Amino acid sequence: MKKTLYKILPGMAGLALILFLFSIMLDWKGIPGPSLIAFFTFLAFGVRGSEFFKSFSYTIMIFAAVTISMFYPQLFIQWGGFRLETTIVPLLQIIMFGMGSQMSFRDFAGVVKMPKGVFLGLTCQFTIMPLVGFAIASLFGFPPEIGAGIILVGASPSGLASNVMSFIAKANLALSVTLTAVATMLAPLITPSLMKLLAGQFIPVDFWDMMLGIINIVILPIVAGLIFNAVAYGRETRKSIRIQALVYLLIIAGKNIILYRTAGVGAVEALIQLLKDLGWFLVLPVLGALAFKHLAKGNKKYLDRAMAFLSMAGIGVIIVVITAAGRDSLLEIGFILILACLLHNCTGYLLGYWICRLAGMDERSCRTIALEVGMQNGGLASGIALQMGKVATVGLAPAVFGPMMNITGSSLATWWRRKPANGNENGITTDTA
Repeated sequence: MKKTLYKILPGMAGLALILFLFSIMLDWKGIPGPSLIAFFTFLAFGVRGSEFFKSFSYTIMIFAAVTISMFYPQLFIQWGGFRLETTIVPLLQIIMFGMGSQMSFRDFAGVVKMPKGVFLGLTCQFTIMPLVGFAIASLFGFPPEIGAGIILVGASPSGLASNVMSFIAKANLALSVTLTAVATMLAPLITPSLMKLLAGQFIPVDFWDMMLGIINIVILPIVAGLIFNAVAYGRETRKSIRIQALVYLLIIAGKNIILYRTAGVGAVEALIQLLKDLGWFLVLPVLGALAFKHLAKGNKKYLDRAMAFLSMAGIGVIIVVITAAGRDSLLEIGFILILACLLHNCTGYLLGYWICRLAGMDERSCRTIALEVGMQNGGLASGIALQMGKVATVGLAPAVFGPMMNITGSSLATWWRRKPANGNENGITTDTA
């Protein structure tokens, strides 16, 4: 039954595309939107019947959702008195918690085991993409806020998507996980600094406000995920958990000290916020981990499936909401912005790979760093744009970049998978330089 359906769906997608083209040429009102939505929907499910193309299913479904938001933006801007853009930060926090729950403190040990790869990867990550983004924003002559969004994408760290692509490409997965973890933890300092330096020429950038926003959106949820991981799976000693809890407590306290000293918040308000953060990001994860350990017996696959679904759904909602909010700007500069993001993305792969080759890195590590450099955390960039109150403009480039990098990244990873590479078959390569 499934095989028959997989054969029928691509044909139905083709018919929907033909109907869309005819409706455009003949100016059939009310037909282009539904026919294009049908095309992407049928294609998204149809490609699941192909081993090669099934990895594109989720991205094609995102295109279907984006098409809905372009034709019917009112559905994704406001429901009654509730503005849907307010869901972006909570969704990002859930995604980041999921990321943290898949990590452990040991993932940061790669800094010691692979110092050359980590140093080179982070250097490429935080130089190539921001500078290329600045060059593209300047050369293409975008409106200031759109240009700032391109720089924001470049100044953001990599995300979980790069880890998935490294796995598909048979690259150095251990290095990929370490680079993502370290780059994410450095983001509160480096991303605002790069934005102040480069995007500050386009729009006003508040360094401290952006830093606090990144800590709230990324660092604290990841901290919550890490402590959940440490307690839930029973792989850490009590001493290790206590040390980690102390580190996480210091991170939460540090965030609130910054809030108190830079945001004009009173001592009482800062104390209340500290208690809230401790409850949400330390106490609740511990209680949740204990409940999970008791109910699911520490079986990781249940959480993996739930977080994978929530992450994919959350990213889809974020992209759709941003697309709807910035629809008018997209209609005006959509094609040029797509071209700019594609150039930005592919330049990251190209320079990341060849700089590593010239530095004498092994093939697997070169592939890993190329993917880490080219694939950015578009969700974080979207959240920062929302914090800045410019989600309909600064947030457009992240919304375009996200689906695009999944297409290019999965294509590149699949191509690399078929080419032999030196190094350990599990993608665990260490360097001692």
